[in-house]
Amino acid sequence: MDDRDLLTPGADRRDLTARELAHRWWRPATVVLVLTAAVAWRLVAPGLGAPPNLEIATAATFLAVLLLRNRWAAVVPFAVVAVSDAVLGNTQIMWFTWSAWAVVGAGAILARHLRGPGRYAAALGVGVGGSLWFFAWTNFGVWLLDGMYPATLDGLLASYVAGLPFLRTMLLGNLVLVPLAAVVASLVERAEARAAAGAGLRAAQG
Repeated sequence: MDDRDLLTPGADRRDLTARELAHRWWRPATVVLVLTAAVAWRLVAPGLGAPPNLEIATAATFLAVLLLRNRWAAVVPFAVVAVSDAVLGNTQIMWFTWSAWAVVGAGAILARHLRGPGRYAAALGVGVGGSLWFFAWTNFGVWLLDGMYPATLDGLLASYVAGLPFLRTMLLGNLVLVPLAAVVASLVERAEARAAAGAGLRAAQG
């Protein structure tokens, strides 16, 4: 096992390379599993009677950012919506939805080198900030393009009021799920550290 990422001072402040991620295959494997779960949930949630906008894409993105520690992890939300939209179809506010996820991914990327309390503070920030941004931007898109509301300030306010139940569900879900993603990433890192320490001890004894 290559322990440089665990034992080299300052190594946690740089991105992981593709070679390092291939060596620690369990990191990308975990991300793929969570990504698959996020897509599956988006497909089956309506049929299960789940509250609208209860999603795990934000948490999946945050976990991917922490485990992959690479800017490319920002594509996770696009992968979730692209695959699920291919099945579910899309709406005329697609570009508002996709650009909202782009901002969520970019915000999560900024937290990729954080550890300890800073990581959990960032998780709350991404959960709350991402939910509020998604609500504000996509409901603006509904008002602008959907034709459901008058093209007036009152119409815009009506769009936001109608979206409040969706915001509540998304916000409450992300307040739990995004910090949980940070916990999972920390558990993976601790398991790696214990494995590295054990390997070092065996090498010293040998």
